[in-house]
Amino acid sequence: MNVLYTAEAVATGAGRAGEVRSSDGVIDEQLAIPKELGGPGGDYTNPEQLFAAGYAACFNSALALVARQAKVDMAASSVTARVGIGPQGGGFGLTVSLLVDIPGVAKDVAEGLAAKAHLVCPYSNATRGNIEVDLRVA
Repeated sequence: MNVLYTAEAVATGAGRAGEVRSSDGVIDEQLAIPKELGGPGGDYTNPEQLFAAGYAACFNSALALVARQAKVDMAASSVTARVGIGPQGGGFGLTVSLLVDIPGVAKDVAEGLAAKAHLVCPYSNATRGNIEVDLRVA
Protein backbone atom coordinates (compact mmCIF):
# COMPACT_ATOMS: atom_id res chain seq x y z
CA MET A 1 0.00 0.00 0.00
CA ASN A 2 1.20 3.50 -0.82
CA VAL A 3 0.71 5.36 2.48
CA LEU A 4 -0.60 8.88 1.85
CA TYR A 5 -0.89 10.05 5.46
CA THR A 6 0.13 8.74 8.85
CA ALA A 7 -1.47 9.90 12.09
CA GLU A 8 0.49 9.57 15.29
CA ALA A 9 -0.70 9.62 18.88
CA VAL A 10 0.93 8.75 22.17
CA ALA A 11 -0.80 7.38 25.24
CA THR A 12 0.82 8.07 28.60
CA GLY A 13 -0.06 7.44 32.21
CA ALA A 14 -2.29 4.60 33.29
CA GLY A 15 -3.66 3.63 29.86
CA ARG A 16 -7.43 4.06 30.04
CA ALA A 17 -6.93 6.44 32.98
CA GLY A 18 -4.10 8.38 31.35
CA GLU A 19 -3.81 10.85 28.50
CA VAL A 20 -3.67 10.72 24.70
CA ARG A 21 -2.03 13.34 22.56
CA SER A 22 -1.57 13.55 18.81
CA SER A 23 1.88 14.44 17.50
CA ASP A 24 0.56 17.82 16.28
CA GLY A 25 -1.16 18.57 19.60
CA VAL A 26 -4.65 18.85 18.09
CA ILE A 27 -5.81 15.97 20.26
CA ASP A 28 -4.80 16.33 23.89
CA GLU A 29 -7.30 14.49 26.04
CA GLN A 30 -7.46 13.08 29.52
CA LEU A 31 -8.97 9.59 29.67
CA ALA A 32 -11.16 7.97 32.28
CA ILE A 33 -12.57 4.50 32.57
CA PRO A 34 -16.38 4.63 32.14
CA LYS A 35 -18.49 3.86 35.21
CA GLU A 36 -19.90 0.84 33.35
CA LEU A 37 -16.40 -0.65 33.36
CA GLY A 38 -15.77 0.12 37.03
CA GLY A 39 -14.11 3.50 36.61
CA PRO A 40 -15.00 6.99 37.77
CA GLY A 41 -16.46 8.16 34.43
CA GLY A 42 -16.84 11.92 34.42
CA ASP A 43 -16.03 14.54 31.83
CA TYR A 44 -13.24 12.60 30.13
CA THR A 45 -13.16 10.54 26.99
CA ASN A 46 -12.20 6.91 26.48
CA PRO A 47 -10.84 4.78 23.64
CA GLU A 48 -14.31 3.59 22.59
CA GLN A 49 -15.57 7.18 22.16
CA LEU A 50 -12.49 8.08 20.13
CA PHE A 51 -12.94 4.99 17.94
CA ALA A 52 -16.66 5.78 17.46
CA ALA A 53 -15.86 9.36 16.46
CA GLY A 54 -13.22 8.27 13.96
CA TYR A 55 -15.39 5.53 12.45
CA ALA A 56 -18.44 7.83 12.12
CA ALA A 57 -16.42 10.56 10.40
CA CYS A 58 -14.61 8.15 8.09
CA PHE A 59 -17.80 6.30 7.14
CA ASN A 60 -19.62 9.57 6.42
CA SER A 61 -16.75 10.57 4.13
CA ALA A 62 -16.92 7.20 2.34
CA LEU A 63 -20.69 7.70 1.99
CA ALA A 64 -20.15 11.08 0.31
CA LEU A 65 -17.60 9.52 -2.06
CA VAL A 66 -19.87 6.70 -3.21
CA ALA A 67 -22.81 9.13 -3.55
CA ARG A 68 -20.71 11.36 -5.84
CA GLN A 69 -19.64 8.33 -7.88
CA ALA A 70 -23.28 7.23 -8.20
CA LYS A 71 -24.33 10.80 -9.06
CA VAL A 72 -26.75 10.84 -6.13
CA ASP A 73 -27.44 14.32 -4.81
CA MET A 74 -26.82 14.02 -1.12
CA ALA A 75 -27.12 17.45 0.48
CA ALA A 76 -26.57 16.17 4.01
CA SER A 77 -25.94 12.94 5.83
CA SER A 78 -25.05 11.76 9.28
CA VAL A 79 -23.52 8.59 10.64
CA THR A 80 -23.93 7.62 14.26
CA ALA A 81 -21.39 5.07 15.46
CA ARG A 82 -21.85 3.14 18.68
CA VAL A 83 -18.87 1.15 19.92
CA GLY A 84 -19.48 -1.47 22.60
CA ILE A 85 -16.89 -3.27 24.67
CA GLY A 86 -17.27 -6.46 26.65
CA PRO A 87 -15.64 -9.73 27.66
CA GLN A 88 -14.68 -12.00 24.78
CA GLY A 89 -12.67 -15.17 25.14
CA GLY A 90 -9.86 -14.46 27.58
CA GLY A 91 -9.89 -10.71 26.97
CA PHE A 92 -12.23 -8.06 25.63
CA GLY A 93 -13.86 -7.46 22.27
CA LEU A 94 -15.67 -4.66 20.49
CA THR A 95 -18.94 -4.35 18.62
CA VAL A 96 -19.93 -1.53 16.27
CA SER A 97 -23.33 -0.26 15.23
CA LEU A 98 -23.54 2.28 12.41
CA LEU A 99 -26.75 4.21 11.79
CA VAL A 100 -26.76 6.09 8.47
CA ASP A 101 -29.21 8.92 7.84
CA ILE A 102 -29.46 10.54 4.40
CA PRO A 103 -32.41 12.95 4.38
CA GLY A 104 -34.18 13.29 1.04
CA VAL A 105 -32.78 10.06 -0.41
CA ALA A 106 -35.04 7.02 -0.85
CA LYS A 107 -34.33 4.29 1.70
CA ASP A 108 -33.40 1.66 -0.91
CA VAL A 109 -30.94 4.08 -2.54
CA ALA A 110 -29.52 5.02 0.88
CA GLU A 111 -29.11 1.33 1.74
CA GLY A 112 -27.20 0.75 -1.49
CA LEU A 113 -24.93 3.72 -0.80
CA ALA A 114 -24.31 2.55 2.77
CA ALA A 115 -23.41 -0.95 1.54
CA LYS A 116 -20.94 0.50 -0.99
CA ALA A 117 -19.49 2.86 1.64
CA HIS A 118 -18.96 -0.18 3.89
CA LEU A 119 -16.71 -1.62 1.18
CA VAL A 120 -14.76 1.64 0.75
CA CYS A 121 -14.34 2.91 4.33
CA PRO A 122 -10.90 2.11 5.79
CA TYR A 123 -12.42 1.53 9.24
CA SER A 124 -14.88 -0.97 7.76
CA ASN A 125 -12.06 -2.69 5.91
CA ALA A 126 -9.97 -2.86 9.09
CA THR A 127 -12.81 -4.25 11.20
CA ARG A 128 -14.23 -6.71 8.64
CA GLY A 129 -13.93 -10.23 10.01
CA ASN A 130 -12.63 -8.93 13.35
CA ILE A 131 -15.47 -6.89 14.85
CA GLU A 132 -19.21 -7.39 14.50
CA VAL A 133 -20.54 -4.34 12.60
CA ASP A 134 -24.31 -3.77 12.46
CA LEU A 135 -25.04 -1.39 9.55
CA ARG A 136 -28.48 0.21 9.38
CA VAL A 137 -30.12 3.02 7.43
CA ALA A 138 -32.67 5.30 9.09
